[in-house]
Amino acid sequence: MKMDDSIIVKNLTRKFGELVAVNNISFSVHQGELFGFLGPNGAGKTTTINILATLLRPSAGQAFVAGHEVTRSPHEVRRNIGVVFQEIALDSKLTGQENLEFHAMMYGLSKQKRRSRIYEVLSLVDLVEKKDMLVENYSGGMKRRLEIARGLVHSPRILFLDEPTLGLDAQTRRHIWEYIKRLNGEEKVTIILTTHYMEEADNLCHRVAIMDEGKFVALDTPKKLKDLLGGDVVTLELERFHPAVIQKYETLPWIKTIKDHNNSLLLTMEKAEKRIPGLIRVAETNGNRVTSVSLHKPSLEDVFLYFTGRHIRDEEANSIERQRSKFRHHIRGRR
Repeated sequence: MKMDDSIIVKNLTRKFGELVAVNNISFSVHQGELFGFLGPNGAGKTTTINILATLLRPSAGQAFVAGHEVTRSPHEVRRNIGVVFQEIALDSKLTGQENLEFHAMMYGLSKQKRRSRIYEVLSLVDLVEKKDMLVENYSGGMKRRLEIARGLVHSPRILFLDEPTLGLDAQTRRHIWEYIKRLNGEEKVTIILTTHYMEEADNLCHRVAIMDEGKFVALDTPKKLKDLLGGDVVTLELERFHPAVIQKYETLPWIKTIKDHNNSLLLTMEKAEKRIPGLIRVAETNGNRVTSVSLHKPSLEDVFLYFTGRHIRDEEANSIERQRSKFRHHIRGRR
């Protein structure tokens, strides 16, 4: 294990019956790094976090957190980590300061240390003036900031943030990003976060692991992941799809990659703005009427589509529908 690695994971697998939630993944997270798991619901992100935080035992493989193996030394791991879960887990009948005071006492901080540390973390998330307000009167963004402060109050070496901006509006989400960047820079804490927001992963993370069906399909810096596609991205929406058009595009040397998704084609190339008229001509002479064209620089959404053949938003919709189906099945079973 390298001295500058906060986390080492080797061939980690977690099964729930026949379902393989995490499938033989290996990676490391460097000390002080802001590392992200990007993927749709059900990709295995939260399961991985729960294993690293000692809340789940792996079915196979090993994981070392702050130098301690998660199954052999769970108490040592817990002393070195903070966790902010997806669901709010604050006592709404206590004030912000009282929530932090209780958490700090659970970690054995002295009265003097509690006082100074609580002030430090409240300052970090701009809640000093709201410390005496009951949490039930906090906004959603304030609750999330308080949870981040609570995760930091015992000065952990590593902080896990599981979907830290889930359910927040766009403006509040960006404010949370700033707090996360600040604590990574000022506190020098290693941060591992999960998200299905492309922009969040792109703006925050030093490196991103894109997860799909329990596996890593790609892992690198956001820039390098987008550079894999190269050049510009052109999306052609087609009235009806004829496979012959792909064969024609494959003969054009300036097209770097081609992916089809439903009735659309995703093409990458240099100087795409000059190529679009020719792309349309090729499509329409091969029996494909183009209904719309878009041009943009590669995004992490494009990277996900490139490696999986699906949009991450489609996977989110599928996940919601699967949850609804399970709920309907559960209700019918109780009748």
